[in-house]
Amino acid sequence: MSLILALDQGTTSSRAILFDKQGSIHGVAQKEFPQIYPQAGWVEHDPLEILATQKAVMEQVTAGAPKPHAIGITNQRETTIVWDRATGQPIYNAIVWQDRRTAGFCDQLKRDGHATMIQRKTGLIIDAYFSGSKVAWILDNVSGARARAERGELAFGTVDSWLVWQLTAGKVHVTDATNASRTMLFNIHSGEWDQDLLKLFRIPEGLLPEVKSSSEIYGETGGIPIAGIAGDQQAALFGQMCLTPGMSKNTYGTGCFLLQQTGDQAIESKNNLLTTVASKIDGKLQYALEGSVFIGGAVVQWLRDGLGIISSASEIEGLARTVPDNGGVFLVPAFAGLGTPHWDQYARGTIVGMTRGTNKGHIARAALEGIAFQVADLLSAMRADSGIPLTELRVDGGASLNNLLMQIQADLLGVPVVRPKVSETTALGAAYLAGLATGFWSSTSDVATQWQVDQRYTPQMSREQSNAMQRQWQRAVERSKGWIEQ
Repeated sequence: MSLILALDQGTTSSRAILFDKQGSIHGVAQKEFPQIYPQAGWVEHDPLEILATQKAVMEQVTAGAPKPHAIGITNQRETTIVWDRATGQPIYNAIVWQDRRTAGFCDQLKRDGHATMIQRKTGLIIDAYFSGSKVAWILDNVSGARARAERGELAFGTVDSWLVWQLTAGKVHVTDATNASRTMLFNIHSGEWDQDLLKLFRIPEGLLPEVKSSSEIYGETGGIPIAGIAGDQQAALFGQMCLTPGMSKNTYGTGCFLLQQTGDQAIESKNNLLTTVASKIDGKLQYALEGSVFIGGAVVQWLRDGLGIISSASEIEGLARTVPDNGGVFLVPAFAGLGTPHWDQYARGTIVGMTRGTNKGHIARAALEGIAFQVADLLSAMRADSGIPLTELRVDGGASLNNLLMQIQADLLGVPVVRPKVSETTALGAAYLAGLATGFWSSTSDVATQWQVDQRYTPQMSREQSNAMQRQWQRAVERSKGWIEQ
């Protein structure tokens, strides 16, 4: 039996999944790694922990299995690593996409009038979320880093680049166009690193990886070709077979990420969405509109680890079902600020509407609704930008297995929410990209037929009730904004 190995390096865990020619799963291994919080608003990972856990699950899932035909990599995006080219050792912890330490620097870029230029070139809104300001911070704050970068001694990469470098023993320093498009240093129209942006961020070009297609052979590890790379959300869009303009998917992971395929058109958003590269295959760039929710499933982790009202994430659905509604309680999980469409770096988490009658069931339900409300906000902005009415939303990610959350989502959107039989669409997308580059699958039409429905959630709530709830939600959001004084 011939299999493709997908490495799915996420924000809280590293995973490895084996897929066969039918897109069915033949093995899964997962290992969590520590989150590091040096101070309020800072989030880091140890790059060596990322590597060690990814290697461990790779070995675990392939033990006793046939040698994989190829490897595809998908990764948490924007997370930034700088390492020594000679030793392969990181010079600082990975600065995670959720990290807010460069918010002040980003504010200064806006005040200096760079917002329009940056959005035009990169499709992004200036924010600490993206890699560019994180790289600049490392070069400015690690002793000797800037001089070493100028001498060509250091390498920068998002997590995909870090893994490929390590798996190829330092022979290959690449990224793909989807990951490059999240750095705020990449011109999504020309498909190249942008000299004006490198100058603005004071980043030497020699630090950067070579930008490749999302589906090609980059190198090999243990005689297995590494042949597919895509940022996790673009990989999920591909795995969901959202290949024609207007098709949309939402991934419910640590955050929530809604992407709508726009084909070869890079639509400039008027509603604070991001324009991003969906894929680069056979030299052709495809684009998507994206909305990002910083805290999605992570709010469930917070209920477990922070509040202790559940002992495992799977308990939240049962707890939320102990109450018929939210009891007037709204939870805005702005723990790392608000993403699309608000882009408020200074918002913070808020619970409003509590009374003496409020219990943990109401808070659990409000947490799930808070995820769904944020996604509804994204789709409203997306509809205004693209002009394409949504007919269904394809969903994936861990929290998409929560039936109550999916029903709430359908009720708020007023369109069906559809979960596929293979919910591991992020890893599946990476597998497809690797398999297409190596002849495992012959074409995208070859794999498109594999997508099948597991469950379809149809709206059950009246539009009047849904609209009333969303008005209340907006009131709660306003109370969370600008909480941190600048």
